[in-house]
Amino acid sequence: MSIAAAATQNPSIQQHHHNHRIIIPNKNGEKLVGILHQSGTTTDLVILCHGFQCSKDTNLILNLAVALEKAQISSFRFDFSGNGEGSFQFGNFSTEVDDLHAVVQHFRESNRVIRAIVGHSKGGNMGLLHASKYHDIKTVVNISGRYNLKAGIEECLGKDYFERIKKDGFIDVKKSSGSLDYRVTKESLMEVLGTNLNEVCPQIDKECRVLTIHGSSDESNSVQDAHEFAKIIPNHKLHIIEGADHAYNNHQDELLSVVVCFIKETIDQNKGTAS
Repeated sequence: MSIAAAATQNPSIQQHHHNHRIIIPNKNGEKLVGILHQSGTTTDLVILCHGFQCSKDTNLILNLAVALEKAQISSFRFDFSGNGEGSFQFGNFSTEVDDLHAVVQHFRESNRVIRAIVGHSKGGNMGLLHASKYHDIKTVVNISGRYNLKAGIEECLGKDYFERIKKDGFIDVKKSSGSLDYRVTKESLMEVLGTNLNEVCPQIDKECRVLTIHGSSDESNSVQDAHEFAKIIPNHKLHIIEGADHAYNNHQDELLSVVVCFIKETIDQNKGTAS
């Protein structure tokens, strides 16, 4: 039985588990809405970050929260600003890193010990960017993050994107139905093009343990990206899940157990030290 299924079927697991909706203002005064999965009385906390065009309620994020809860680890999953209510921001890196930092600050002020940031896809990138900028969380789990951001843009927008955005100031990406999916502004494009993970990742502290997990059959971000992160992040562990796609559709259990084991190991190693 899967971890996720076990958690719903075993009522004893539910004891001392409470979910609270929490709203945290970001520095622009926008509301970051999240769900705190409180497991037991521990002050330890893991922050979960969703990917592009996903939310705090995406299956993978929800399953991570449940798996951590089952391991007696509390977590907080939240929507980045501009990502709730069906609207999505392309790029938006610095805002999302600031959002993540606002969440970190909020829980630190509530005397929580933030043990790890776990992010999927773009959320993994946010965890790495946060670690390179703030140096205050000592464990990051990067699930299927993208290394070559430029390559991703060409896939989304087509080869001539730069000429088009210079001419119009924006590009609208349409759904297959023809309706608007999201708008890419010149400013957001320049920010993505200006974010070079090759320069950013080596700035992550040697004390910060980074685990990169990637599926060997990832159709969105090539598994080669994971090997690139392994080369440049100072304190790095790599775990490739054979045959897994970007959403780990047939590999949820392996993903969940790898993440939970790594975080339990982190907590055991750090017991008695504040984050």
